Amino acid sequence: MKKCLYCKIEVGGDLEKCPLCQSKLVGEPEEPYFPKQANLQRRSLYYKIQLFVVWVLAIAGLSAEFLFNFKIPGFPKVHWSLILFLWLFAFEFGIMRQFKPGTGSARKVTSMAFIILVLLVITSYFFNFWRFTLGWVVPITIIGDIIANFVFAMIDKQGNTMSYLLTNLLVGIVPYIILYFLGKETPIPWIACLILSVILFIGAVIFKGRMVLNEIQRRFNI
Repeated sequence: MKKCLYCKIEVGGDLEKCPLCQSKLVGEPEEPYFPKQANLQRRSLYYKIQLFVVWVLAIAGLSAEFLFNFKIPGFPKVHWSLILFLWLFAFEFGIMRQFKPGTGSARKVTSMAFIILVLLVITSYFFNFWRFTLGWVVPITIIGDIIANFVFAMIDKQGNTMSYLLTNLLVGIVPYIILYFLGKETPIPWIACLILSVILFIGAVIFKGRMVLNEIQRRFNI
């Protein structure tokens, strides 16, 4: 057993420093009290590596534009490095956070889709393809999100089916309502998005109706 010469205490396990004064312990170590978390250490290493790569890319992009005056041909007034930095920032502090334990699948998928779509709209605005993005890329991505939530609703065994149903309704119907009240002509992909959200909502209610009813009773104490 190790000892601390300053605190006059004995410390079990294989600690190198005294837990009270942080002085170096003397004596023979014992078997460690707690097993080493190899998976957590490996995961922490991977996270540090990707964080380092993100910052290297961000600094390299900013340096290339503002120090070496590198511009994208055809877009001399666009600060592409700031857009790159925005993507990297969203990846690091938005998308990567979705992989934290305890986050529901519906929230993960929808949040990731929303973050990517916002960045696509911003990028397409500066590079002049925002009409195509709003008319086709955004609704097609939302369709993918709706289908993914429907699949999760079908395989869910934790009693969270209602969250998938509400997510599908929100991402499918709300954009259509906004376009309708703005008086804009609704593109075909948005109409397909609306129809698919309603169809899959009805399908989920048919196949998971009893589970949804139990979930409503549980959540609202009915």
